[in-house]
Amino acid sequence: MPTPHYGQPRYRTIADELRHRITSGAIPPGTLLPTESALTAEFRASRGTVRQAVAVLREERLVTTEHGRGTYASPPQLGSEQNASSETQTRQRLLTADPDLAALFGVEVGTALVEQEIITRTARSVHMVVRTYRLPR
Repeated sequence: MPTPHYGQPRYRTIADELRHRITSGAIPPGTLLPTESALTAEFRASRGTVRQAVAVLREERLVTTEHGRGTYASPPQLGSEQNASSETQTRQRLLTADPDLAALFGVEVGTALVEQEIITRTARSVHMVVRTYRLPR
């Protein structure tokens, strides 16, 4: 658990820690953040305090929340990286689960999944590729 910053609201301290994890790459883009329960236990904070912290990150566009699915780290915004000439492209496609993905999701092989691919290019070279998978809505 991070050391508290006295004089600063608790939700700000939690938001700062989560922001650091996202911007440092400890929580990569497209990755599901820990559940509210896990965050309340980790930070020894109330559910409302954790929700406030996540709301701050949502306002900063560092995370997105999908109802019933959870909160995900957002892909980097254009111009937010050190090189202002970076470009982010997102592609999405429907595919069927191979044996590895089926095992991860606990579904049968051949079940429909959505693959999202986020490609960040910097100065004519690929900087980062992030692929996430989820069940269709």
